[in-house]
Amino acid sequence: MKGMTVGFAICGSFCTIEKALKQMKALKNSGYEILPVVSFNVYNTDTRFGSAEEIIDKAEEISGKRVISTIEDAEPIGPMGMTDIMLVAPCTGNTAAKLAGAVTDTPVTMAVKSHLRQQKPVLISIATNDAIGASAQNIGRLLNTRHYYFVPFGQDDPDKKPNSLVAHFELIPRALEMALSGKQLQPLLS
Repeated sequence: MKGMTVGFAICGSFCTIEKALKQMKALKNSGYEILPVVSFNVYNTDTRFGSAEEIIDKAEEISGKRVISTIEDAEPIGPMGMTDIMLVAPCTGNTAAKLAGAVTDTPVTMAVKSHLRQQKPVLISIATNDAIGASAQNIGRLLNTRHYYFVPFGQDDPDKKPNSLVAHFELIPRALEMALSGKQLQPLLS
């Protein structure tokens, strides 16, 4: 996969960002180039899971590139052919809804929209507490939309969070390879 560039977009499911960064490092170590993109919330919000600065520093250290954190900086991704695949990991319910509705008002949604100009794959690594609730319709729409693929997912805590789904982040490398071949990694639900 040398020479292939993964747009790696990080959204504000803060409890799963560390898992995403671990996979970013794995992809980088496998020979992919990484173009990091972050949502406004990731860029500006400190949480109990770490500060915004720590997340940005880790993403830039792993990728060797400056994080894209504005809509203006994300817009050239497609026209300039900067990515071979766009990975949104973690993808929140909010971002999934925006992608399903073609809303482009964050660096991540602009990165995806711009990337899709190339008609190349987008891989979603969902992480949302309302996936089997209010977000289900948006996930379903994306599952049925050309060029979108999902990292297989499952319930992370069915007793305490019965509507929550989280991607199996460790499957990102395999799901990415499959999406680059135009195939959905199966089984999708586990």
